[in-house]
Amino acid sequence: MEPVLHLSLPVADLSAARDFYVDVLGCRLGRVREGWLDVWFFGMQLTLQEHPDQVLAPEQVGVRHFGATLGAGPLRELLARAEAAEVDWADPLHVDFAGTPQEQTKAKLRDPSGNVIELKSYADPAVALEQLERPD
Repeated sequence: MEPVLHLSLPVADLSAARDFYVDVLGCRLGRVREGWLDVWFFGMQLTLQEHPDQVLAPEQVGVRHFGATLGAGPLRELLARAEAAEVDWADPLHVDFAGTPQEQTKAKLRDPSGNVIELKSYADPAVALEQLERPD
């Protein structure tokens, strides 16, 4: 079996979380149990656990986020669904490093419990993700 990244997050309302991750983000639904469920978030097993008391207030979230890097077309499609669903944008769509090999288009949005998700696309993934050489 190939390794699979797994992340577990608390959510305030499991039904709202399911609708968001499946209908808006397009994740495939996995296991569903009392109080929790899995979705396949772009190759990662994401477990959403209904624990409203563990959901952070917006001012406590800080820079914490997770996300996915997509191709330009799939990113546009996903962001169009997010716009139609009137999601809460943490950082609206913008382009960093425009016109360079590191160009990236990205946005951050919040799920119904305030968990921040970054979605982005690189103009040239090979260049944008290459490891910088370290001086000896």
